[in-house]
Amino acid sequence: MVPSSFAVELGHWDTVFTADKLRSREVSPREVLEAARLRAEEVAHLGAVVAERFAQATAETGRSGPFAFVPTFIKDLAHVKGLRTQWGSRASGSFIARKHSPITERFDDLGFVTLGKSATPELGLIAATEPLSQAPCRNPWDPNRSPGGSSGGAGCLVAAGVVPLAHASDGGGSIRIPAAVNGLVGLKPSRRRLDMEGSNLLPVNIATDGVLTRTVRDTIAFYQHIERARPPRGVKALGVVPPKPERALRIGVFVNSPIGTTVDEDVKNSVLDAARSCEELGHNVESLACPFAAQVVDDFLLYWGLAAWLQKVTARIMLHRGFDQRKLEPWTLHMAQTFREQPRVCAEASLRLRSFQATYAQLFRRFDVLVCPTVASAALPIGHLATDLPYELVRTRLRTFTPFTPIQNASGAPAISLPLGRSASGLPIGVQFAAAWGEDALLLSLARSLEEHCPWPKLAPVSAPAPVTQ
Repeated sequence: MVPSSFAVELGHWDTVFTADKLRSREVSPREVLEAARLRAEEVAHLGAVVAERFAQATAETGRSGPFAFVPTFIKDLAHVKGLRTQWGSRASGSFIARKHSPITERFDDLGFVTLGKSATPELGLIAATEPLSQAPCRNPWDPNRSPGGSSGGAGCLVAAGVVPLAHASDGGGSIRIPAAVNGLVGLKPSRRRLDMEGSNLLPVNIATDGVLTRTVRDTIAFYQHIERARPPRGVKALGVVPPKPERALRIGVFVNSPIGTTVDEDVKNSVLDAARSCEELGHNVESLACPFAAQVVDDFLLYWGLAAWLQKVTARIMLHRGFDQRKLEPWTLHMAQTFREQPRVCAEASLRLRSFQATYAQLFRRFDVLVCPTVASAALPIGHLATDLPYELVRTRLRTFTPFTPIQNASGAPAISLPLGRSASGLPIGVQFAAAWGEDALLLSLARSLEEHCPWPKLAPVSAPAPVTQ
């Protein structure tokens, strides 16, 4: 039996360190996997695990690859052979995956051991992880608050020290939002680097797979090994990421929202502090008004309705026959209905989004990096984005909270959220750094230097169930 003290110690290890310890045989695979299982059980009250394979995982042998026997979780939008796939939905029935999804296979190929599935909202369609099919997933920094979405379960598990890295995906901010509110590193890579299965079939390819981590070097190591195993096509190779940018960067900083709504003072101050850190590192920083119009955010929300409608009408074919669309949540149904009732308006929004990539690229003739909030506040209270609240209320709240992240999904450019700030109550605040399409290495190099210059806490202070109000 692995002592609980080791489970706590393991929670402070990042992926690279864990892999090194395993490779040198200073710890055994069984010790690491058992410690992760124990930690998962200790924080079960957070509701981040929706399916587990602990027994099978600890019995696995013969793993190879750069991350052999490092434990992880796969987001419940992808298949893990032998486990139930729910897509965060009570409409899912009792579907058991017969084979891995392509992204799960890629994690397997790198040597990771999957402990189970992490929680996600229904079909990944909102920035909180509170599906009506189960208890809400809670933030390890404050269980009365949300871990964000749609990769909320992944963010919770990494921040709580269960695993050092977890699969995530991002179609409108779903890697960066949980990174921001859980105190993590979250990169949305450039389009074509690690696209979600089938995303290139959509009118605008907005969705990518990825990971949530506690350290920049883990994020770099993951993408480097993904690239070596299967080089991406049509995008600049990541290659070696230097410890700091090789020249002084032109950095533009803004704190106001594209839609004109209020951004919390703690968030603004965190962004401005990050800008000062960039100046201290020798970069040229310029303040500016938000360079993006509200229309791109609103066009994206309309396009999001297309995603809901497509999944609703094709679920029995694309997901499985037992999927019962009558049991979809009100938020999903209203979004799908909005698209169905105004297809021409949505088509026009899609066309504008397709042309936005060129508009976005123009900015990077003037700047190398843009810095702004990841989201407009620290973690939201549980229930603030409940999917059975009135549709217009939820839409307004979502639009207000997440006006920054869809910009890079629409443009296809990379963006990374770094945990560089804290609210007055001690909650993490993420700062977003974005670059031109293909310039992921530049972002990661800047992130490395910022992590060294102003290091952040690597673990949420959760150890036991906390009283909750809901």
